[in-house]
Amino acid sequence: MDASDLRELQAPFKARYKDAPEAALINLKAEGDLDDSDVACSVDTGKMLVEAGLHPSTGGSGLQACSGDMLLQALVACAGVTLRAVATALEIPIRGGKVRAEGDIDVRGTLGVAKDAPVGFRDIRLHFDLDTDADASQLDTLLKLTERYCVVYQTLRGRPPIEISRSVAAG
Repeated sequence: MDASDLRELQAPFKARYKDAPEAALINLKAEGDLDDSDVACSVDTGKMLVEAGLHPSTGGSGLQACSGDMLLQALVACAGVTLRAVATALEIPIRGGKVRAEGDIDVRGTLGVAKDAPVGFRDIRLHFDLDTDADASQLDTLLKLTERYCVVYQTLRGRPPIEISRSVAAG
């Protein structure tokens, strides 16, 4: 896909959302199933079923996906797609590369071992190894716009409010 193809693909969406901003508000969903036989949650990704469980550092077997890893994977996926879209729009040739995310967690927090240990990532690092002939200025622009338009990155940076609710099945 080149810049012209991308503009052509996105033009009707941009025009619609400019004329009808309310149409740009979409609702994404995820759902998981709890099984009474294990400390796990099966998540339907739309492409496959992923069983998430405890990380080995908190008692897991390592055979199930770790939700912390899944969060980093979502960041990598979003940042990679965003970088590709921005590079395409700006006609910055990217022959290939890797996107990596890593984060540090003090598991004492999630295990309730130390009240002063935070629950969650304390630091996350996102890195791009790119195969390109782009100059430093182009790469700076590419990363700045990738950061600006990456939904997962901006969500993690912005910390949106999250509401928790429950219902109970009788039975």
